[in-house]
Amino acid sequence: FTLDELKEFRQWGSPTPGHPERDIMRGIENTSGPLGQGHTFAVGAAIAAKFMKARFEEVMNQTIYAYISDGGIQEEISQGAGRIAGALGLDNLIMFYDANDIQLSTETKDVTIEDTAKKYEAWGWKVITIDGNDADAIRGALNEAKAEAERPTLIIGHTVMGKGARKADGSSYEANCATHGAPLGGDAYVNTIKNLGGNPENPFTVFPEVAELYARRAAELKGIMAEKYAAKAAWAKANPEKVAKLELFFSGKAPEVDWAAIEQKANVATRAASATVLGALATQVENMIVASALSNSDKTDGFLKKTHSFKKGDFSGAFFQAGVSELTMACCCIGMALHGGVIPACGTFFVFSDYMKPAVRMAALMETPVKFIWTHDAFRVGEDGPTHEPVEQEAQIRLMEKLKNHKGHNSMLVLRPADAEETTVAWKLAMENMSTPTALIFSRQNITNLPAGNDYSQAAKGAYIVAGSDENPDVILVASGSEVATLVAGAELLRKDGVKLRIVSVPSEGLFRSQAPGYQESVIPANAKVFGLTAGLPVTLEGLVGAHGKVWGLESFGFSAPYKVLDEKLGFTAENVYKQVKAMI
Repeated sequence: FTLDELKEFRQWGSPTPGHPERDIMRGIENTSGPLGQGHTFAVGAAIAAKFMKARFEEVMNQTIYAYISDGGIQEEISQGAGRIAGALGLDNLIMFYDANDIQLSTETKDVTIEDTAKKYEAWGWKVITIDGNDADAIRGALNEAKAEAERPTLIIGHTVMGKGARKADGSSYEANCATHGAPLGGDAYVNTIKNLGGNPENPFTVFPEVAELYARRAAELKGIMAEKYAAKAAWAKANPEKVAKLELFFSGKAPEVDWAAIEQKANVATRAASATVLGALATQVENMIVASALSNSDKTDGFLKKTHSFKKGDFSGAFFQAGVSELTMACCCIGMALHGGVIPACGTFFVFSDYMKPAVRMAALMETPVKFIWTHDAFRVGEDGPTHEPVEQEAQIRLMEKLKNHKGHNSMLVLRPADAEETTVAWKLAMENMSTPTALIFSRQNITNLPAGNDYSQAAKGAYIVAGSDENPDVILVASGSEVATLVAGAELLRKDGVKLRIVSVPSEGLFRSQAPGYQESVIPANAKVFGLTAGLPVTLEGLVGAHGKVWGLESFGFSAPYKVLDEKLGFTAENVYKQVKAMI
């Protein structure tokens, strides 16, 4: 950064925002700010580095460095990150903890009484405690941490908040909450600059001794990097096939998959269809890592059955058992994507996307292509009851399709396939999407396949006309997921009364709205009567049915009962589709 850029801190168009924003060419490797997520990204990066080292030996021998604050230590995600890093023995992870005992509104002693060092030791970390304002102590701790070959290391540096700061009256401003997030201002600013040896009239100055130190270090780094490049060149000469693979892994290109060879069983749950696809991906995509909190239930075990889980000292597999910690898992997968070279995916129940939403937002903001696999997509979870039955979740996640990233694109691709065959297409779209995160939303229960002759390739447009639809329809029936099959069943009853119908499957409204206006109009004309069926909130489809439309959805929490009973009680049947559409016409 230039001094002029530093002067533009937090201003429009400047490269110096209020919190770090990913900018690789400036050395900023992740966007951080929501406390706890940043250091968990580092845990994910360390896992990815271990995965890569197991395949590419010494050229992937990097160490991952992370920073954590008092607030990061307090955030609940630090429990998950600390547990996982310790359990996997991530000796390639070194984390600095800036323990300055001050946070935005209070001293930490008022809210934290545990022994942080013992907590991390209990998770299997090596802990080193130093004076964090002593450069020699920092170097000594780093050397000790680098020598550790079994555990991640936490370096607790006891530091002084606002070190060297002075108030307007000249007294110390150190260890004061007021210095945490606001400019010093006025005479406090003047006194602080003077106390630190600077000139208040020209504060943006690089002292000569600092310039000399960095120039000397730059020369040293050129020598160090020359040695590293030479070692990599020698390795490349001896391992041409691995070099080609390494370059492919880091290219960011979508992997080649033989999609046509994937055979799905008919009339199965889309989570089971997803397992079939994952089994193919496990054998064809060598740099894919799948994580799960519930692998035998979300059916990510379709991938696991073709590989094995990471263990301490063994990263030759490709499956990450995260335990029950969805937010931690999501952030670890984001960290893997940020590291590069791998394609991460993670799975759990859709209702628990609530735990993951802060991470989903960061993935979208950073444009990291993590694949989020969410199963048990609606009230048809059934007997587990309303705590486990998603209702509002689809509307929440689909908002990310409407939110644009800084490139002007949909910040997320959200796909809820209608049957097993559409699931294969959804996975194809997900694997080809290397520019944003993707949500894949799957059913728990079996779903009847769409009518014979259906052109599933059209799902790539986000919405399409299902096979068997009538010309010049009286009503257009719209849904995603398992509700499409219910519309098909309802259409059979309506056609007996001479009603002409078009059925539209909409796996992704965001993708559909990205198509040319002419295509959108050809599928769902603006002046048409449209009936929408959704197992989520009605608002999920209101944008698609338009002013002449009607949505049957679920406006309350779910209930505990077998899912077929819930279908009847809540009106998700062919008979109710018939009743609602007849009322419209």
